[in-house]
Amino acid sequence: MPSLKYRLGFPEEQIPRPIVYEIGKEYPVVTNIRGANVTETTGWMNLELTGEIVDIERAVEGLKQKGVQVDPIELDVIDG
Repeated sequence: MPSLKYRLGFPEEQIPRPIVYEIGKEYPVVTNIRGANVTETTGWMNLELTGEIVDIERAVEGLKQKGVQVDPIELDVIDG
Protein backbone atom coordinates (compact mmCIF):
# COMPACT_ATOMS: atom_id res chain seq x y z
CA MET A 1 0.00 0.00 0.00
CA PRO A 2 1.35 3.49 -0.80
CA SER A 3 2.81 5.76 1.89
CA LEU A 4 3.57 9.47 1.78
CA LYS A 5 5.42 11.60 4.33
CA TYR A 6 4.44 15.10 5.40
CA ARG A 7 5.77 17.82 7.68
CA LEU A 8 2.96 19.20 9.82
CA GLY A 9 3.03 22.56 11.57
CA PHE A 10 0.59 23.14 14.42
CA PRO A 11 -0.61 26.58 15.51
CA GLU A 12 -0.75 27.21 19.25
CA GLU A 13 -4.53 26.84 19.51
CA GLN A 14 -4.36 23.34 17.97
CA ILE A 15 -1.60 21.95 20.23
CA PRO A 16 -3.96 20.33 22.81
CA ARG A 17 -6.16 18.72 20.15
CA PRO A 18 -5.57 15.03 19.18
CA ILE A 19 -5.51 15.83 15.46
CA VAL A 20 -3.50 12.79 14.30
CA TYR A 21 -5.89 10.50 16.17
CA GLU A 22 -8.86 12.30 14.60
CA ILE A 23 -7.44 11.89 11.07
CA GLY A 24 -6.88 8.17 11.67
CA LYS A 25 -10.51 7.79 12.75
CA GLU A 26 -12.03 9.98 10.02
CA TYR A 27 -10.15 8.57 7.02
CA PRO A 28 -9.06 5.02 6.06
CA VAL A 29 -5.34 5.76 6.47
CA VAL A 30 -2.68 4.51 8.86
CA THR A 31 -0.80 7.30 10.66
CA ASN A 32 2.82 6.83 11.68
CA ILE A 33 4.63 9.59 13.57
CA ARG A 34 8.22 9.67 12.29
CA GLY A 35 9.43 12.59 14.41
CA ALA A 36 7.97 15.46 16.41
CA ASN A 37 8.67 18.40 18.66
CA VAL A 38 5.71 19.84 20.52
CA THR A 39 5.66 22.51 23.21
CA GLU A 40 2.81 24.45 24.80
CA THR A 41 2.98 27.12 22.09
CA THR A 42 4.20 25.45 18.90
CA GLY A 43 4.68 22.08 17.33
CA TRP A 44 5.83 20.21 14.24
CA MET A 45 5.56 16.59 13.28
CA ASN A 46 6.80 14.35 10.49
CA LEU A 47 3.86 12.10 9.67
CA GLU A 48 3.70 9.13 7.33
CA LEU A 49 0.27 8.33 5.90
CA THR A 50 -0.38 4.89 4.41
CA GLY A 51 -3.43 4.00 2.37
CA GLU A 52 -4.94 4.49 -1.04
CA ILE A 53 -3.71 7.71 -2.68
CA VAL A 54 -7.21 9.20 -2.83
CA ASP A 55 -7.67 8.54 0.92
CA ILE A 56 -4.26 10.08 1.73
CA GLU A 57 -5.21 13.18 -0.29
CA ARG A 58 -8.51 13.43 1.60
CA ALA A 59 -6.71 13.07 4.94
CA VAL A 60 -4.27 15.85 3.97
CA GLU A 61 -7.20 18.12 3.10
CA GLY A 62 -8.77 17.19 6.45
CA LEU A 63 -5.58 18.23 8.24
CA LYS A 64 -5.57 21.56 6.41
CA GLN A 65 -9.22 22.15 7.31
CA LYS A 66 -8.28 21.64 10.97
CA GLY A 67 -5.75 24.50 10.69
CA VAL A 68 -2.61 22.40 10.28
CA GLN A 69 0.12 23.45 7.85
CA VAL A 70 0.94 20.44 5.65
CA ASP A 71 4.05 20.20 3.45
CA PRO A 72 5.19 17.06 1.60
CA ILE A 73 8.56 15.71 2.71
CA GLU A 74 8.91 13.33 -0.21
CA LEU A 75 7.15 13.51 -3.54
CA ASP A 76 7.66 9.84 -4.36
CA VAL A 77 5.24 7.20 -3.18
CA ILE A 78 6.71 4.54 -0.92
CA ASP A 79 5.29 1.07 -1.55
CA GLY A 80 5.86 -1.54 1.05
